[in-house]
Amino acid sequence: MHWLNEPPAWSEEDGVLRLTTASGTDFWRTTHYGFVRDDGHFGHRPVSGDFTARVRIEGAYRDQYDQAGLMVRLDAETWMKCGIEFVDGRQWASAVITRGLSDWSVAPLDPAPAQLWVEVRRTAEAVEVAYGADVPDRLLRLGALTTERDLQVGVMAASPEGGGFEVALHDFAVEPR
Repeated sequence: MHWLNEPPAWSEEDGVLRLTTASGTDFWRTTHYGFVRDDGHFGHRPVSGDFTARVRIEGAYRDQYDQAGLMVRLDAETWMKCGIEFVDGRQWASAVITRGLSDWSVAPLDPAPAQLWVEVRRTAEAVEVAYGADVPDRLLRLGALTTERDLQVGVMAASPEGGGFEVALHDFAVEPR
């Protein structure tokens, strides 16, 4: 695994990546908030063509916008992230697609799950995001990302407003489609 913005502490053992995020980290481009951030933590590997990526997320969310999940990335202006995001005191299934500007989709997670599966299925230019407590069977988002074949795919986490938090990412896998 290669890191874009390696977290201050992390370890990987028996299919579980545990990490602690640095404070003031995020991935976002301009829309609504007017800033650009590209300093969240992203552990990735190269993937070509169509694929399915999945991970099970377990985090100690506490501060506004604490987040963890999957990321698919071409470059700083073309990427998507999805997973759990802590907003206004509760957990949300969250997906952001960025093509120059970021957008954001959310769905409430009530009650807050102890863990959540997220999955990204890429077909040509499209990315489909699904989530669920036991299996990722609820569609959150379908959107266009890029026609480029070669992308970076992996896990991400960030703490835009908090002091950092601990997250465990279980059973990350990428399979060709």
